[in-house]
Amino acid sequence: MNSKISLPKTSAKNKMEVMPILPLILNMSIPPLCSMFLQYTYNFVDCIFVSWISEDALTAVSLSFPITTLMLAMSIGIGVGINVLISKNLGGKNFDEANSVVTHGLLISSVLGIVLNLIILLMIKPYFKAIIQDYSIYSLAIRYMTICAFLQAPNMIHIAIQKIIQGTGNMIAPMLFQMAGVLLNFVLDPILIFGFGPFPKMGIEGAAVSTVLGYTLSMILAFYVLIFTNQKVRIKLKDFKINLEIFKNIVILGLPSFIMNALGAFMVTFANMFLIVYSTTAVAFFGAYFKAQQVVVMTVNGLIQGCIPIMSFNYGAKNKDRLLDTFKKGTIIAVFLMTLGALLLAVFPRQVLKIFMASDSMMELGVPALRIMVCSYIFNGISTMFASLMQSVGQIKYSIYINLSRQLVILIPFMWIFTRFWGITGVWVAFPITEIITLLFCWHIYKKQERWI
Repeated sequence: MNSKISLPKTSAKNKMEVMPILPLILNMSIPPLCSMFLQYTYNFVDCIFVSWISEDALTAVSLSFPITTLMLAMSIGIGVGINVLISKNLGGKNFDEANSVVTHGLLISSVLGIVLNLIILLMIKPYFKAIIQDYSIYSLAIRYMTICAFLQAPNMIHIAIQKIIQGTGNMIAPMLFQMAGVLLNFVLDPILIFGFGPFPKMGIEGAAVSTVLGYTLSMILAFYVLIFTNQKVRIKLKDFKINLEIFKNIVILGLPSFIMNALGAFMVTFANMFLIVYSTTAVAFFGAYFKAQQVVVMTVNGLIQGCIPIMSFNYGAKNKDRLLDTFKKGTIIAVFLMTLGALLLAVFPRQVLKIFMASDSMMELGVPALRIMVCSYIFNGISTMFASLMQSVGQIKYSIYINLSRQLVILIPFMWIFTRFWGITGVWVAFPITEIITLLFCWHIYKKQERWI
C-alpha cells in the first residue's frame, strides 16, 4: 500500500527539468547558500568568542582550523558524491537505484565518521608538536581539538542527509536543521566559555563542546526529516544488498569537492609555516582573515551546491541546453557574490579585524594584507564554478586539476618565491596571481567542452 501511494510522486515531473533556469537556480541555491554560510559560522563564531579569552587562544583555534577543515571536507565530499548520484538517477528515472544510494550513503558516512574520529584523536598531539613551539598555545590547541574530534560522526551523517534531500530538489529542510545547530552553538558558546548561571566557566573547551552539541542537534533533526516527512527518496531496507560499485561512485563523484575543501586545510598549514617565521600575530591574523574569507567563499559554494544537482540532473536527462544555461547563469551570480564580498572586506578591513579583537600590530599587518588577497575573489568564483561543471558531467580529473592548481600546486611555490623578494607581502600577493593563472587554465579546458557534454 505504501508503494501505491508514492508511485504518482515519482512519475511527476521534477522541477529541475521544467522550471526556468534562473528562478530554478535561485530556488535551489538560496537555501544551501544559507546552509553553507551557517556551516562555516561554527568556527567563525568560535573564533570571535575565543578571541575574547586571549590572542593565544585565537592562535590555538587558528592552528586547529586545518584539522577541522579536513573533517568538514570529508563530510562535504561524501555528501556531494551522494547528491550527484541521486540527482543523476532521478534525472534518468531510476527511482529504486536512488533509494539504494540513500542507504549506501548513510552507511559510508556513519562508518567513516567513527573511524575519522578515532584517527583525529591519535594524530592531534604529534601534529601540534610539529608546528607549535609555545607550550601554552600547544596546550590550548590540544584541549580544543580533543573535544572537537567528536563532531565528526554527527557532522558526516547530517551533511549526508542534507545532500540526500537536496538531491531531490528540496532545499528548505536541510537549511532548517542546519540553522538549528548553528543557533544552538551561538547560544552555548558564550555560556560555556565564560560561565553563566549553573554552567561552569570552561574556557576554550566550552567553544568545542558547544560546536559538538550543535552538530549533534543537526544530525537528530536530519534523521527526523528523512524518516518521518514525505521525501522523494527514502532509506531502502527491503531487498537491500551492499553494492560496492555505489560506494565507489560516491567516493569518486565527491572527490573534487573533498579536494577543494581539504586543500584549504593544507593551504592554511603551509601558509602558517611561512607566517610563523615572522610572528604569531601573523598566524593569528591569517586565521581571522581565513574565517572571514570562508564566509564569502563558502556562501558561493552554497550557490554551487544548488547548481550541481541541476547540472547533474540535466546531464542524466541528456538536456545539454539546460545544463550549460545553468552553468552560465550560475557563473554570473558567483562573480556578483564574490565581487560584493571583496568590496565589503576591502572597504571595511578594520571593522572585520576588530571582530577578532585585533591588536594594533595585527591591524597594521592585516589591513593591507586583506586588501591584496581579496583581489583574487572574482577569479575564484569563475574557476570554482567551472570545476563544478566538470564534476557534474563526470570529468572528475579536470575538476581535481583546477582545485589542486588553485590551492596547492601553483599557490605554495608562488608563496615561497614571492617571500624571497617581498618578505611577508609575498604570501598575500601569491593569492591573486594564482587565481588568474588558474582561470586561464579553466578557459583552455572550457574550449574543449563539446567532447564531453
